[in-house]
Amino acid sequence: MLIMEKAPAKINLSLDTPMRYFDGLPQWNMVMSSIDLADYVAVETHASPKTIKVYTDSGFLPNDQRNLAYQAAHILKTRFHQSDGVTIRIKKHIPVAAGLGGGSSDAAAVLRALNQAWELGLSVDELAKLALSIDSDVPFCVYGHTAHVTGHGELVTPLPNFPHYWVIVAKPKVSVSTPAILKQINYATLQHAPTNQLVDKIKAQAWSETFQYMGNSLEGVTGEMYTEIKRIKDKMLQLGADVAQMSGTGPTVFAICHAESRAKRVYNSMKGFCDEVYQVVLL
Repeated sequence: MLIMEKAPAKINLSLDTPMRYFDGLPQWNMVMSSIDLADYVAVETHASPKTIKVYTDSGFLPNDQRNLAYQAAHILKTRFHQSDGVTIRIKKHIPVAAGLGGGSSDAAAVLRALNQAWELGLSVDELAKLALSIDSDVPFCVYGHTAHVTGHGELVTPLPNFPHYWVIVAKPKVSVSTPAILKQINYATLQHAPTNQLVDKIKAQAWSETFQYMGNSLEGVTGEMYTEIKRIKDKMLQLGADVAQMSGTGPTVFAICHAESRAKRVYNSMKGFCDEVYQVVLL
């Protein structure tokens, strides 16, 4: 059986890490939202061969068990004793190692596709629980849209979707290792983003008040290593963006504009500033 899935990128409207757990992993307090920049994932099950194969059109991604999409297929295949082989073909549009959750969204797409192909009957909540063992962003990507994400990433609470705001996404020429950034966090000096206040404003649908509560606690950490991030952010704000900040551990910076005319101005100007620039909307 062949199933096609769309795998949207995510941005962090707010990202904070209050503390580090005893296992060394960060505790997250985030608001995440899907955008309509997406990879396309084709998942095919077959009686023979019985192996898992991953193919991508990007030379930057591994095709073996290091690939999160491979791990997603392996988890469902072993957990539910499926004898079928799986072939996964990923057409990449989301920049790699960019803080946009491309690999996590691909993995979530595989979980959804195999749940359907193998008629496992798993609910979205059940898929999300399995997803945490792949990566902390995968549970959110199983749900999509806008959500408050806490804990290790496994606690996902859906929030009202934003209006049709425009998002300009710009990735500088550098790529960032998330584990390397997380090791650099100094909790004694970390500037915490007001995630809980943002959640309250979203719940109240006080959209015009949300911008002032967006933020990313890791922006200063990654920004010390990659000065391009601040330059891109400052440029977007100068061009009239309502808000601009880094997504995830970076290095991608996004701007949100409530007016399409302003978004076009930011997008057109940023195309001469970065190689990878996209104008999209919140889903």
